[in-house]
Amino acid sequence: MTPPIVAVVGGGQLARMMAGPATALGLHLRVLAEAADGSAAQAVADAPVGAASDVGAVLGLVDGADVLTFEHEHVPAHVLEAVETRGVPVHPGPAALLHAQDKAVMRRRLTDLGVPCPRWAPVGDTADLERFRAAVGGRAVVKTTRGGYDGKGVRVVDDGVLPDDVAAWCAAAADGTGPALLAEELVPFTRELAVLVARTPSGRSVVWPVVESVQQDGVCAEVVAPAPALHPQTAAQAEGIARAVADGLGVTGVLAVELFEVADPAGGAPHVLVNELAMRPHNSGHWTIDGSVTSQFEQHLRAVLDLPLGDVAPVARWTVMVNLLGSALDDPTEALREVLGADPGAKVHLYGKTVRPGRKLGHVNVSGDDLDDVRARARAAVARLRGETPED
Repeated sequence: MTPPIVAVVGGGQLARMMAGPATALGLHLRVLAEAADGSAAQAVADAPVGAASDVGAVLGLVDGADVLTFEHEHVPAHVLEAVETRGVPVHPGPAALLHAQDKAVMRRRLTDLGVPCPRWAPVGDTADLERFRAAVGGRAVVKTTRGGYDGKGVRVVDDGVLPDDVAAWCAAAADGTGPALLAEELVPFTRELAVLVARTPSGRSVVWPVVESVQQDGVCAEVVAPAPALHPQTAAQAEGIARAVADGLGVTGVLAVELFEVADPAGGAPHVLVNELAMRPHNSGHWTIDGSVTSQFEQHLRAVLDLPLGDVAPVARWTVMVNLLGSALDDPTEALREVLGADPGAKVHLYGKTVRPGRKLGHVNVSGDDLDDVRARARAAVARLRGETPED
């Protein structure tokens, strides 16, 4: 009997973290890696090297596969169409994936679905941007509609002179040499939240608890699960939005919905606005590896194969995930003895990447009953992996 073959485009840490659950379920994982020594290629035996834009490489990847899925959204539509022509299911499908590839398409569709979003408008040039800024009070966020992630392709524009990069983006968008732009109001949010939903091709879905996400220079630095002091009405709204987006866009696999929590001026329950979408496992869900009955990585594999979905209940009152962003060590594994000796309950996940400033090298999960203790322990473990002395 041949085990199901799941083909994954992308060889980074997200594909790497699918390897353990795939092995546990008896699946064959095949990963298209950007390099032979990439993060996923170190953990997956079947890891051909190729580019997501190379039709031949992707068609080779899906030869004999039961399904094609992704660890990033940067796969051209014509590549996905070629795969579907071969009769291999693609999850999430091209029609859904477009909404994670193009922010303007996403905003239009969410608006049509009645999903709450910041005020926004397409921007063709600096004149369009100035009109939008005037309409929303002078402050706005400008985004490239394609290609941005982890703070890239995003700039805040305040009163005064436009930043040079935004002016260049506008010029490139106007003459067709760069991606289109959109502008969004600068939302006065109190914190950022995220909610993950997994949905099967047959329409079954499950939603993990809403989490709080803490950003550092546009990159997720910490996640607290569940989000502390979250109003039940706000939690219900967030979970309802996740299901509505997954159903409305026809998403299959894991969908991450990043949200702004906004206070109610009248003192009622805060409400949420959708910030971004990711149609794959996501940094805000890494806590599920150790803090949930079923991790987002196992769930994604179950979902794209249309298998019954797993339990998403937390295994502890609190789980805190802290990202390892850069290190003073040549290799964070140098600190493993110290980290594991100091806190046997800390769960370390390293990605096998070479060290660069600010690069996501791994993360640590800690679970327990006391949030302050759990957070402090996770931060201390990451400090040691950075080659630093933890704060008392």
